[in-house]
Amino acid sequence: MFKILHKNKRARRGEFVTVHGTIQTPVFMNVGTLAAIKGAVSAMDLKEIGCQVELSNTYHLHLRPGDEVIKELGGLRSFMNWDGPVLTDSGGFQVFSLAGLRKIKEEGVSFRSHIDGHEIFMGPEESMRIQSNLASTIAMAFDECVENPAPYEYVKESCARTYRWLKRCREEMERLNALPDTINKSQLLFGINQGGTYDDLRIEHMKLIAGLDLPGYAIGGLAVGESHEEMYHILDMVEPYAPEDRPRYLMGVGTPANIIESVARGIDFFDCVMASRNARHGFIFTRHGTMNMMNEKYARDTLPLDPDCRCPTCRNYTRAYIRHLFKAGEMLAMRLCVLHNLYFYNELTARIRRAIEEDRFDTFREENVEKLSRRL
Repeated sequence: MFKILHKNKRARRGEFVTVHGTIQTPVFMNVGTLAAIKGAVSAMDLKEIGCQVELSNTYHLHLRPGDEVIKELGGLRSFMNWDGPVLTDSGGFQVFSLAGLRKIKEEGVSFRSHIDGHEIFMGPEESMRIQSNLASTIAMAFDECVENPAPYEYVKESCARTYRWLKRCREEMERLNALPDTINKSQLLFGINQGGTYDDLRIEHMKLIAGLDLPGYAIGGLAVGESHEEMYHILDMVEPYAPEDRPRYLMGVGTPANIIESVARGIDFFDCVMASRNARHGFIFTRHGTMNMMNEKYARDTLPLDPDCRCPTCRNYTRAYIRHLFKAGEMLAMRLCVLHNLYFYNELTARIRRAIEEDRFDTFREENVEKLSRRL
């Protein structure tokens, strides 16, 4: 399913073939938590701005409209009118970040909905059943997300439990994929590496989960409080033990510089809400750095957000107009900026792919990491 087409040191240019289409890697997945990109961006818009994979969330869709409703309506892709690959997060991160009171047992986690407070139980089997109902292309394993930093002994115990949960996820997915009424009988399971910021736990856990011969592997529990340097160090430690012939997904990361630096360390898949969340507040990514559309200096500026960008926003609207929309409280401001930022991220990974193919990724990295991080 995964083929490395070219390597430039540790940076990988690949293809991941799925039942719903072939994904060109490195790839940035556009986050539509509730089957929609916040900022009034539709599935048709995603096509226009170069999105390859849409990402939705198990926890949120289970709460509303309900995964059984989505199954009755043909699965998530039919529900949101998106014909490309979909990755569903397992809900593990949300269980541990949104649920105030929770009780962890070997069976799973009991917690209360952040919407209405009703009690919910979710474990490996429940997460797999929900994701099967959603009929995503790739389902993520149910894992425990620990805070950074956390005590060594607790993280060690959590890693062991996450591994046991992963084996249960695999068994349940195999069962579900064999059922006659399952929508996507080719659903793929990605395991998740945990271990906090402890090198030995990260390495040992990656060795364990690699032994399960899964279609792909993610690195979770990062970008949750540790420094960028610590995150890069963990990637350097884990990468030699991640299967070479399977895609590697760094969950919830990140800035343009984070993506470039992580590609340099052998990562293939990315997602982050930053692109759309920042856009909704007028914070824009460009090829020359970042900009804040609320600044007075843009009030009469007739340039597009980024003169080098070919997104629908930059082809048709000025900085002055977009700033006016924000100041006037018009929803169109958010939509235009989300379109731009997502296009920027999708185009960034396309540029990275070309740089790897042409054996100039080191030069691309040197030219862009600092530049894309500076404020204009």
